[in-house]
Amino acid sequence: MDVKKLRALQTPLKEGYQQNPESAIVSARAEGVIDGEDIVCQIPGHLGTTLAGLHPATGGDGTKACSADMLMEALVACAGVTLKAVATAMRLPLNRATVVAEGSWDARGTLGVDRTAPVGLTDVRLTFQIDSPADPEKIEKLVQLTEHYCVIYQTLAKPPKLESRYEVVAQTEAGRQ
Repeated sequence: MDVKKLRALQTPLKEGYQQNPESAIVSARAEGVIDGEDIVCQIPGHLGTTLAGLHPATGGDGTKACSADMLMEALVACAGVTLKAVATAMRLPLNRATVVAEGSWDARGTLGVDRTAPVGLTDVRLTFQIDSPADPEKIEKLVQLTEHYCVIYQTLAKPPKLESRYEVVAQTEAGRQ
């Protein structure tokens, strides 16, 4: 896509959001189903159902998706799309780019082996491998803007308010047996 097509897509959206800021609030939603004997969460998505399960470091066999890896995939997807959109808007040629996200977590925390060990990712590293004839200063600006406009990057950098709740639903006939 060239800058003209990108602007043609985004200009009416930007104008609408300026006139009606509330219309710019977008909801994101995912739902997972836990059912059966296996320790797995089924997450329907755009390309089918993802089966998330235990990481091998916590007892899984490696055949199911790891939630931490899925978070890294979300970061890579968002940063990659943002990088390409920003490069297009800057008219900066990209021959090819690769985005790599890596994170570390301590299995002792999630398994309750050591109550002082953290639960969750403790560090995330994002690497942009960029093949472009552009000047290094422009590449640096591209990366800065990508970080600034990437929804997942900014969510990790400035965590949102997080809340949890539960609802008790009526048991099905099969569930009561």
